[in-house]
Amino acid sequence: MASLHKSIEIDVLVQVAYNQWTQYEEFPAFMENVREVRRVDDTHLHWRGMIAGKPLEWDTEIVEQVPEKRIAWRNPAAPDNHGVIMFESLNKGRARVTLDVEYQPESVEEKIGDLLGIMEANLEDDLQHFKEFVEARGRYTGGPDPDSVSPA
Repeated sequence: MASLHKSIEIDVLVQVAYNQWTQYEEFPAFMENVREVRRVDDTHLHWRGMIAGKPLEWDTEIVEQVPEKRIAWRNPAAPDNHGVIMFESLNKGRARVTLDVEYQPESVEEKIGDLLGIMEANLEDDLQHFKEFVEARGRYTGGPDPDSVSPA
């Protein structure tokens, strides 16, 4: 079993980072190996992507969701594949996003990729792309434009 732990600081409010992450259908915009994410219901997602250069489909189940704090998931078909993403509010309107993933590489290609650190590099790149995606917008997809919101 492999474990990965990655964290990144983002120049947006924690609410913005969390709300953007829950826009699962937008994942292909910042996750290189994800082609499509489809919400099946409130706790189930269907994924299409490329793993080790091969097309792959899988499902995930959200097993815990605490707004603006954490989202935990698992793959019902592969109990060794699960993770959690945590959101922490920092000072000056910043957020820390921390991703912990545990998985079991299955194919020879996945095992070699894991040994070469490809999964870790992909995860790091995905978090960096998420940071760039949400910072460039300054709001979450479908959220209010910060320039059009009047102060309370």
